[in-house]
Amino acid sequence: MGQTEFIVMIALLFATIAFSIDAMLPALPEIAAELSPDAPNAAQLILTSFVLGMGIGTLFAGPLSDAFGRKPVILAGAALYCVAALVAYVSPTLEGVLVARLLQGLGSAGPRVVSLALVRDLYKGREMARVVSFAMMIFTLVPAIAPFIGQGIIWVAGWRGIFLSFVVFSLLSMLWFWLRQPETMPKAARRPLQGAVLKAAFREVLSHRVVVVSIAVQTLVFACLFATLSATQPILDQVYGEGERFPIWFALIALVSGTASLINARLVVRLGMRRMITATLAAQVVFSVVMLAAKAGGVWPAALAFPAHLLWTTGVFFMTGLTIGNLNALGLEPVGHVAGMAASVMGAIATVASVMLAAPVGLMFDGTAYPLMAGVAVFAAAGWGLMRLIPR
Repeated sequence: MGQTEFIVMIALLFATIAFSIDAMLPALPEIAAELSPDAPNAAQLILTSFVLGMGIGTLFAGPLSDAFGRKPVILAGAALYCVAALVAYVSPTLEGVLVARLLQGLGSAGPRVVSLALVRDLYKGREMARVVSFAMMIFTLVPAIAPFIGQGIIWVAGWRGIFLSFVVFSLLSMLWFWLRQPETMPKAARRPLQGAVLKAAFREVLSHRVVVVSIAVQTLVFACLFATLSATQPILDQVYGEGERFPIWFALIALVSGTASLINARLVVRLGMRRMITATLAAQVVFSVVMLAAKAGGVWPAALAFPAHLLWTTGVFFMTGLTIGNLNALGLEPVGHVAGMAASVMGAIATVASVMLAAPVGLMFDGTAYPLMAGVAVFAAAGWGLMRLIPR
C-alpha cells in the first residue's frame, strides 16, 4: 500500500468516530421529543455516552493489539460497533439507546486507537505528526457531510435509520482495511497479555512527564470539542433560529476548520509540536475571552451576532486540528516500543476525563452561549498553562 492510500484509509478509520457523533446532531430534537420530552437537554447524552464508551474501550484496545496484532483488534471492535448500532436501532427507551451507544463507543475504540498505534508502527516523531495531519485533513470531510447524511436519513427513515447507516459505513471501511492493510505488529514483537506486563507498561507510560502533560492537555482540548459539539445544535436552533439550516452551517464550520490539519502538516516539521500547541491554545484563550466580553457587553450588532458565533465555533474546531495530532505524536514519541499501551492510556484517560468536564458544560445550556464560551476559555487557559511544563 502506498502512503497516499494508507493515509486515506487511516482517515476513514478515524472517521468512524466523527460519523458516529456528527450524523446524530440533526436528530437531537427528534430524540428529545420522542424519548425525553420532559428533559430535552438529556438528548445530548446520545453523544457523550458514545464518547464515554470509546474512552473506556480505548484502555483495552491498545494492549489487546500489542498481544494479538493490530488487524484482529480493529476488526473485532468494528463487529461490536455494528452489533451495538443494531441494538440502538431497536431500543424503545432513551436508557436503552444510551447503553447501546456506550457499547458502540467501546467497539469504536478498536479502529480509533489501534489505527493510531498502526501509524506509530510505521512512522515516528514529526513525520508521524505529518501523516496524522494529512489523515485528519481528509477525515474533516466526514464531519462536513455527516449532518447532511443524518438529516437525509431522518427524512426518509426516521432518526433510528441513522444507526443502520453506521453499520453500512463500518462494513465498507473494514472490508477495505481487511483486504489491503498488512499486519504491522509481527509476532516476535508482541507483548503477552499478562497483568504484570500490562502494569509495568502502564507504569512506564505514566513515568514520562511529556506523556502525562500530553494526556492532561488532550483532556482539556477534547473537553472544548465535546462541549461545543453537544451545545452547537441547541444554540444554533434556539438562540439563532437556524435549526433547519444546521447541517449547512456545520458543514461550513467543518470545512473551514479542516484546513487546520493542512496548515499543521506544513508547519509542524519546521516549528515543532510544542510550539504549535502552545501558540494555538494561547490564541484560543484570547479569542474566547474577547468574544465572550463582546457578547456580554452587547458590542455585536444583531446582524453580526450569528456570524460572530459561527466564527468562534470554527475557532474551537480549528484549535483541535492544530493540537490533537501534535499531542498524540508528542506523547507517543518516548514510548514507541509500547505504542499500543501508550495510545490506549493516553486516549482512555483523555477521553473519559474530557467527557466528565464537557457533559456538565453542555447540560448548562440556558438559552445562551455564555456557559459554553466560558467553559472553552477556562479549558484552553488550563491547557496553555500545562504546556509550559514541557521543556523545549
